[in-house]
Amino acid sequence: MSQAASHPSASPGASHPHPFDLKRCRADYPALRDKAYFNYGGQGPLSAGAIATISDAFQELQHLGPFGRGAGDWVERTTAQLRQALATELGVTPGTITLTENVTMGCNIALWGVDWKPGDRLLLSDCEHPGVVGTVQEIASRFSVKVDLCELAHLRDGAAIAAAVIQAIGPNTRLVVLSHLLWNTGVLLPVAELTRAMAAIPAARSRQLLLDAAQSVGSIPLNLEELGVDFYAFTGHKWLCGPEGTGGLYVRPGSDLRPTFIGWRGVTVDAIGWTNGLRDDGRRHEVATSAYPLYAGLSRAIADNNRWGSARDRFERIKTIAAYLWQRLGEVPRVTRLQLQEPDAGIVPFWVDDGTPQIHQRWSAHLEQQGIFVRTIAHPPCLRACVHHFSSEGDCDRLVAALEAGLG
Repeated sequence: MSQAASHPSASPGASHPHPFDLKRCRADYPALRDKAYFNYGGQGPLSAGAIATISDAFQELQHLGPFGRGAGDWVERTTAQLRQALATELGVTPGTITLTENVTMGCNIALWGVDWKPGDRLLLSDCEHPGVVGTVQEIASRFSVKVDLCELAHLRDGAAIAAAVIQAIGPNTRLVVLSHLLWNTGVLLPVAELTRAMAAIPAARSRQLLLDAAQSVGSIPLNLEELGVDFYAFTGHKWLCGPEGTGGLYVRPGSDLRPTFIGWRGVTVDAIGWTNGLRDDGRRHEVATSAYPLYAGLSRAIADNNRWGSARDRFERIKTIAAYLWQRLGEVPRVTRLQLQEPDAGIVPFWVDDGTPQIHQRWSAHLEQQGIFVRTIAHPPCLRACVHHFSSEGDCDRLVAALEAGLG
């Protein structure tokens, strides 16, 4: 059973299964007070509490003296708290988490850390982010690695996608790179089934799975130990609604991933200050100084999310609102929904009229002038609306009314 299938969808407009004060929740996010915001897959809004936490943290470091024992102790505590908070969200241990700046950095760590040999093959889907695609192309050129492309953008079902991926894997496939929740079509991959099927395929060398988790962390319940993934790259600034410049990478224990960049955070030091080797946990892939007050802000953002129910509770609400928007869009003439059934998660793509990129660019700008934020997607060409647990039916109605008015 896929992650999506393990959480039955509530009917559109139904009450959520946990106490949830929507008005109070939305009041905590300044960006939501005058907007119908559907761009959580691009960047989530910061809560007032997270903004204050970041500001207070910068001031606290200056009060302590930005480089001293007191500041060092504060940085250690803050970093450890964030690593624990992220590990809890992912269902893993803190030592498996590498702190990064964004998803692309996490993907780069995993992609460059593989011991590539000429003739190795890398399987990539046509639903991956340009930052990942560019990295893969450079690796192919530098190490004589062959890249296979699995076309998934036309598929609308997680099981069909998994079957297509399995069919595309060969004995020399060294790494499979996929998005857990496809950023363009919104399909949720059945990862546990995929990893089990991958393990059964004969391989010339060890084979691993890297998941781009830009759209899944903060939007769906996760337990990476159960899913069996090798590498899981995510960000704090999208569905977790934390500050930009924060993110992480999960590396499965026992992985032979080697660091590409090395700095003081990733090494141990002997009594005379000489490097004594790499750390044996996720810190080995971290380099040097970061904007640590942002770590405090992300921890606060995660805590704010958890105030409104468990990850499962929030996912159920996301699916309820997504189903409501999907149904409402189906009522608008000249609007076509990409998904053939209620969305797997919070991503609801659609196109208007003939669905050309030019039309969608004009619609995105037109809607933003009315305080309604959606984004354009190039492949397949569409408009993408993302709903969060604090999105409302009113937001969806506002988008639909604007489309109906604009289409006449």
